[in-house]
Amino acid sequence: MLHKKYIVTPLIVAALLWFGCLSASATTSDETNKLARELIQRTMREQRIPGLQIAIIKDGQIIFSDSYGLSNVENNVPVTSKTLFPINSATKTFTGVAMMQLVEAGLVDLNAPVSRYLDDLPKTWRAIRVRQLLAHTSGLPDIVDQKGLIGGSSERDAWKAVKELPMDAPVGERFAYNQTNYGLLAQIISKQAKLPYEQYVAKHQFAQANMPLSTFGDSYDLVPNAATIYSYTPRGTMAKDDDNRLSRWIYDMPYSLWAGGGIQTNANEVARWLIALSNGKLISTANLNNMWIPEKLNNGTDGDWAAGWPVLQNAPNRQVAGIGGARAAFIVYPDDRLAIIVLTNLAGANPQRFIPQIAKLYKQL
Repeated sequence: MLHKKYIVTPLIVAALLWFGCLSASATTSDETNKLARELIQRTMREQRIPGLQIAIIKDGQIIFSDSYGLSNVENNVPVTSKTLFPINSATKTFTGVAMMQLVEAGLVDLNAPVSRYLDDLPKTWRAIRVRQLLAHTSGLPDIVDQKGLIGGSSERDAWKAVKELPMDAPVGERFAYNQTNYGLLAQIISKQAKLPYEQYVAKHQFAQANMPLSTFGDSYDLVPNAATIYSYTPRGTMAKDDDNRLSRWIYDMPYSLWAGGGIQTNANEVARWLIALSNGKLISTANLNNMWIPEKLNNGTDGDWAAGWPVLQNAPNRQVAGIGGARAAFIVYPDDRLAIIVLTNLAGANPQRFIPQIAKLYKQL
């Protein structure tokens, strides 16, 4: 072991490598981590991101994990490895895994019509296949709009209202992202597993992947260690700096839509989940690969999503992702045995846009 008083120069490092005292992979990894840290801190400054967590997986191991900035700006609370961030729509990847688990248990057939599992559906909804809910190719109308739930203030009213709307598109005709799909998937999971959706995920994914802090909730729930979410979005006030002022971002995630966006977690726990997913602990390798195949549209072309996962690139090197709230994202590069998780508390940070820059650093390892 090197004594602390020694200065390790490039010449000494080369000598240590020559004599086998220090591995080339270790030095490369350390340098790569340094470059990643600099890139993250520069991005945070440029985008004025208050707080951020990152975890990087390579070859089934977490090789880099760090926390930066403030979880709560007004009280100067730092982000730690245990701070919880809402991942919003990235929750849909967990729902995709839950459906594959039920497939393996013989409780769900992805090719079956939704009406096999759910009663009281409009006639136009009954022939939609389960896989088309997962991939947003159902053609269903959306239960939410820019103001939130449609049809009034209650979830019951919203479900009644959406079932009275016409279809947005023929089934399987096109990709159209909406929350109705995942509200129905939550109902299927609860009915077939005989457990509420959130309890099923906690038991069959959080517990299996060593995610003790992960939970469900939104801005209105009292979640210990939860990061405060911020935005620079104009609030419509008369203040001169209205469009350039950090303020709280309040988001509502109704209980019946938790399958589409309700999880709060941290980067390390998502990393452990991805590792458990890749090593066959949650679903089989065959079903993992099936889960990441883009859903075909009626014309034979690939849709934008697979079973709960946006497909950023299908060939030659696959890229699948979980993206949520314009502030949380993880991208998996299966062919490179690489995954990068970045969670922030700034709406509009869009980490999926700068994760590829980080990935370039690690693909060479």
